[in-house]
Amino acid sequence: MKRRDFLQATALLGGALTLPAKGYPNILPGKKPKHVLIIGAGLSGLAAAYKLKKAGIKTTILEARNRVGGRVFSHQPVKGESQTIEMGAEWVGASHERVIELCQEFDLKLFDNRFETDLIYHGKHEKAGKWSFSPEMETFWNNKKIYWDKLSDKEKEKMDQMDWWRFLSRKGFSDRDIDIRELLDSTDFGESIRKVSTFCALAEYAESSEKNEMDLKIQGGNDLLPKKMAAAIGSDSIMLGKKVSKVEQSREGVRLTCANGEVYQADQLICTAPTYMVLKIDWQPVLPVSMTEALQGLQYARIGKFPVVFSERFWGRENFDCVTDGVGHYFYHGTKDQPGKKGVLVAYAIGDKAEVLHAQPKEARLKLILDSLRPAFGDLSHLVAGENSYYWGKDQYSYGAYAQYGIGQWFDLMPILKRPFKSVYFAGEHLADWQGFMEGAINSGEEVVEQMLS
Repeated sequence: MKRRDFLQATALLGGALTLPAKGYPNILPGKKPKHVLIIGAGLSGLAAAYKLKKAGIKTTILEARNRVGGRVFSHQPVKGESQTIEMGAEWVGASHERVIELCQEFDLKLFDNRFETDLIYHGKHEKAGKWSFSPEMETFWNNKKIYWDKLSDKEKEKMDQMDWWRFLSRKGFSDRDIDIRELLDSTDFGESIRKVSTFCALAEYAESSEKNEMDLKIQGGNDLLPKKMAAAIGSDSIMLGKKVSKVEQSREGVRLTCANGEVYQADQLICTAPTYMVLKIDWQPVLPVSMTEALQGLQYARIGKFPVVFSERFWGRENFDCVTDGVGHYFYHGTKDQPGKKGVLVAYAIGDKAEVLHAQPKEARLKLILDSLRPAFGDLSHLVAGENSYYWGKDQYSYGAYAQYGIGQWFDLMPILKRPFKSVYFAGEHLADWQGFMEGAINSGEEVVEQMLS
């Protein structure tokens, strides 16, 4: 049983997961909206607006940033060249049906963005295909789906109470095995596996593609998808630079006040803002205590992307990536299969490592990044042609890259955060089965529209 089916089945048993369907008393029960306001022009908000438009319902999106896409953020690292890297959301998974369908609908091309991973561990460099886990870990990993499928629903739910590191250590795997799993898996979750529940980890790995959905990317930049969706919705329906400061609900509908004093009113509201921004809004009436506590309890992953432009692609192959135990943490070829002699390696750091890199002056940060690669390639300073950085842990609108559900939070917090509050519905990647992915953001936006119109 997949995670989505498991969650729905658990809800039918009458547990806490029935909360999203019940919600709080609606001010406008059973009334189909004529006009819906949406907070956020990320993929979740755009997906909701696009679906509402197809249903013939007027929408107005209020976006605090001066661009659409939210945490989808494409960037050209070298001026005057066509190379594009992703400073935000990176991968489209082979299992991500809606993203793939929308790319086909908008005539966007996807290309193979899979990598083969080198390892730098304890000062030693081993190339892809030349390193491995112990036979015991290899056997467990190759059979993880079988292991997952044999677990009862009760056993799966109990796994949410144990961290992934503890689970692996209790299995008796070697320190080296667990160290490397820490490096690899913390890259996926954005924080140490000591902060990730076994349920979240096993569910993701057992149900994902072979490369854990790190399969594809949109040619020309992932931000082409939100731009295409915004164009289909219509620029007259998307208001940029509008930070919502107050939400008021009454029998007449929902009234939003922006920081600049502008006021917008409609029948209902879909809020797709990250939890940090939801808590900054003055809600009238106030949000329920249970929801406020859930919003405060959910943390977001501290991820930083620190791309370095090199004058040549010294790593030797287009599908190069490398996980390291250095501060640079994980490197991947950001300009894979793009023309040009120059190339970009993106240092993708998580948690405390990302915090450390962000805090350093430019020269010190670059040295730490290059030192992480030194065991494999020696001194690379003479090949550096530029560098950049974006630390999502200090992004003023999210203060994190994506939601990171901690131990015991998946079954407790998500159901509460999904509950409609009177005439307000909530969506976003943090409320999706494909949590942390573009696919999840789109799924959540579309599902909340179905809920609103049902």
